[in-house]
Amino acid sequence: MLMDSQDKNKNEWSRLINSFGFALNGLKNAIMKERNLQIHISVAVLVVILGAFFQLSYSDWALLVIVIGGMFTLELVNTSIERLVDLVTMEFHPLAKLAKDISAAAVFVFSLTAVVVGFLIFYPYMLEWFMGNF
Repeated sequence: MLMDSQDKNKNEWSRLINSFGFALNGLKNAIMKERNLQIHISVAVLVVILGAFFQLSYSDWALLVIVIGGMFTLELVNTSIERLVDLVTMEFHPLAKLAKDISAAAVFVFSLTAVVVGFLIFYPYMLEWFMGNF
């Protein structure tokens, strides 16, 4: 028996809504269980507060949103790689260690990049603030 187009569309919408639920569940679990993600969130909150204090330009906000979003995304990918490796083998294996180390290195490299971008964005604002207040 063939589904009519209304049933098919309803089913597709239901699957789409469910996929958002799965994604939010994954995000919630990562936030609750991953210390490094919690650290990134804390730093992001501090950066947003500083951005509001210094009244960043729209382009500076755009760069910050990209960097913060990229950092969260990369940390989530790193976490998923670590979990997948743990699923495949709980025993020590050099390739498993290498996969985890390389994914952690990707997060490390991007975090250094984020610090440099943050410095480039905030330095002029901080310099202007210090010169105006002293």
